Amino acid sequence: MLKIGDFSKLTHVSVRMLRYYDNQGLLKPSVTDPVTGYRMYSAVQVPELQKIVLLRDLNFGVAETKELLQNWNDQFLIQCLQDKIQELEEHITVEKKRIGQIRSSISHIEADKFDQYYNVTIKSIPSYPVISLRRKMDNHFEEGKLWAELMEFVGQEHIDYDRSSQNNVAVYHDEEHLDSSVDIEVCLFVKRLGNNKDAFTYRTLDPVDKMACMMVYGPYENIAAAYRSFADWLDKNQPYAMDTTSRQVTIIDHLDTDNPEEYLTEIQIPLIEL
Repeated sequence: MLKIGDFSKLTHVSVRMLRYYDNQGLLKPSVTDPVTGYRMYSAVQVPELQKIVLLRDLNFGVAETKELLQNWNDQFLIQCLQDKIQELEEHITVEKKRIGQIRSSISHIEADKFDQYYNVTIKSIPSYPVISLRRKMDNHFEEGKLWAELMEFVGQEHIDYDRSSQNNVAVYHDEEHLDSSVDIEVCLFVKRLGNNKDAFTYRTLDPVDKMACMMVYGPYENIAAAYRSFADWLDKNQPYAMDTTSRQVTIIDHLDTDNPEEYLTEIQIPLIEL
């Protein structure tokens, strides 16, 4: 039997971590003296500790580690490792977007555009027949998946749709900004209404008598600044207030150019007069 200090030296795992693994139920000492509380370990526990350290280094949490230790076999381990790869890749994607936002902020600061104001125009928007797909998505960046799914369906069903550059609109149905479970509906203007199929729905978009519209040039990260600019506009135009759901029209995107600085998006916010 080995004292905890000796076991620590031989395994290169600190006493503090060994006590932590004990408290979390990951690796209990072979013997704990009931009088002194001294922990004693056996050499046969080294392989189990090595597994714990490996999983810790691979960013597995305590609960995940417990499950793996209880079901340690090649097939289950490989599946868990593949799941961890996917989780890390998704995390990397999120962090890359955050890096892009930071770089965009630096560019705006250098160009003295951090507090850029966007021109607001008020237009009357007519009703349009559309084919739409509505679903709650993990975040706003997931909107592209809805568009891909809708366009695939339109192609498969040979749906006759408007081919102009402003033939689309995304409708955001949440009454407040949400970071997750975002209620998004993507709509493509069609020549005529048809029969609904599964989650794909034909409907007529409601007309809006007074719609505040802003043109946003550049990458999608600029859209947040446009909304902030609209808040200032709204404060200076007190007779108006926001109404119902906002919309967004893509005019130029990745299908038209490889340069995000050339993107063009129109934000549409319905207004009511107080």
